[in-house]
Amino acid sequence: MDTVRIIGTGSYLPPTILTNFDLQKMGLDTTDDWIVQRTGIRERRIANPEVATSDLGYEAAVKALDMADLTARDIDLIIVATITPDMCCPSAANFLQAKLDAPQAITFDITAACSGFIFGLNIAEQYLKNKTCRYVLVVASEVMTRTLNWKDRATCILWGDGAGAALLTWDKTGPELLSTHIHTHGADGQNLLLPGGGSKTTPISHQSVDKKKHLLNIFEANLSFRIAVRHFIESIKEAVRFNHVSIQDIDWFIPHQANLRMFQNISKSLKIPFNKFYLTIHKYGNISSASCAISLDEAVRKQCIQPGHLICLPVFGGGLTWGSALIRW
Repeated sequence: MDTVRIIGTGSYLPPTILTNFDLQKMGLDTTDDWIVQRTGIRERRIANPEVATSDLGYEAAVKALDMADLTARDIDLIIVATITPDMCCPSAANFLQAKLDAPQAITFDITAACSGFIFGLNIAEQYLKNKTCRYVLVVASEVMTRTLNWKDRATCILWGDGAGAALLTWDKTGPELLSTHIHTHGADGQNLLLPGGGSKTTPISHQSVDKKKHLLNIFEANLSFRIAVRHFIESIKEAVRFNHVSIQDIDWFIPHQANLRMFQNISKSLKIPFNKFYLTIHKYGNISSASCAISLDEAVRKQCIQPGHLICLPVFGGGLTWGSALIRW
């Protein structure tokens, strides 16, 4: 029986590294110890000024295609998850299609904040299960550092830039996407906002810029932390329950890289050995939708993930959005 398979992964991180010590030198009222203790982040990657979201996505996509031994002309559908597209119109997926030279592919963006990669996998799963497409490319790409107020230590310390990708098909062999689960709750989605440029704050004005409407804002961080932990736990439980496995059966948890303390809490709550969490937050920071995809690709390429391993990818993001995927490698 044909099932949904992941036949290639890829990722790309810009070469420029911004450390916590660099932030101190910029005059930010913070220290390396303060940031590490609260977030687990030591450094993050920064895209060069001329580099856009689709550029990062292109590099990750090429690696995924190479692993799958396919060309861009094989792709039927390109889905880009991002909250930092190249511009409002056209979509980042359209730019990516052109850069890959894949005119036959249908393309569109999705916006699900830090949960975007799993939302993309869920959509790809539907197209593949009904045989509408044979090959679907899911790319999560972000240039989060363009959205930051570099004087606000509560937000600018958290984010980085990068892209991850996965190529999926229906087949009888290869790592199997067992299930995906996605959720939203818009009524509680006011704690992480990037309002500038939308219909509520247009036309763009000096006033909207002065009020920092075009920069990322986080409200009630402590409340968001607790809500995120709860939804991470719910997402893990949903994935294992749906697939009739136990939490102890899972070999790797590769979450959205939000905060080290979150995963320490989740580990304790679910009695998961902490060494089962594959984490990259210390060196890349939070890359919104891309962080889960980047971490998955890194774990694959470092051969931490082996055939037969059971992988859970839980995510949580602004909106509110949350969900999970379970993969048998």
